[in-house]
Amino acid sequence: MTVQALQRLIQIGEGLHIEFKKKIPEPERIAKEIIALANTKGGKILIGIEDDGTICGVRDAEEEIFALEQAMTRHILPAVDHELAVVPISRKKEVLVLSIPNSRKKPHFLLQADGARKVAFIRIADKSVEASKEMVRLMRDEQNPRDVQFEFGEKERKLMTYLDRYEKITVSKFAQLADIPPKQAAHTLVLLVRANILSLKPQEDEDLYMVA
Repeated sequence: MTVQALQRLIQIGEGLHIEFKKKIPEPERIAKEIIALANTKGGKILIGIEDDGTICGVRDAEEEIFALEQAMTRHILPAVDHELAVVPISRKKEVLVLSIPNSRKKPHFLLQADGARKVAFIRIADKSVEASKEMVRLMRDEQNPRDVQFEFGEKERKLMTYLDRYEKITVSKFAQLADIPPKQAAHTLVLLVRANILSLKPQEDEDLYMVA
């Protein structure tokens, strides 16, 4: 990658597909960013760039690469495909450009150091946030597509009537509307997304479902 190509990426700014890092942060933190991009639609992490887009570079690229590889090996499951470019910006400093494709092996999970649990992350705007259980289920189904079968009953009619008026709904609101347990509400909404009747819009707090 050339310096000119790097500058064009910086001009785009941080967002859904681009993340700036001054240096490699702690292992779990950089692993989370990588996972979120792979689980969404891919993107690039520029290492050696300030939050405001200033090019600061890193002095020891080999050390940063080692830290990056350690984080990816120890904290990401399954492994994420990636490409790494080193862009010299001066005699002593370089910028690392980590390119991550939209993964075909999603969902990817963060393996926490304490082994407490596996967590999946996704990208929402310029943030990497924890994916909902429903989003994880849809990512799994995307990798193993199957025919969807369901009966369009009373709760589905209530749902579509509500969406016709309010346009969007959450799992908790649907559970209340249909007087069913949240787990059943989530299952129904996921089935309707898989059937391309609804679409899911991830949120930081509670995902939204809308007519596709």
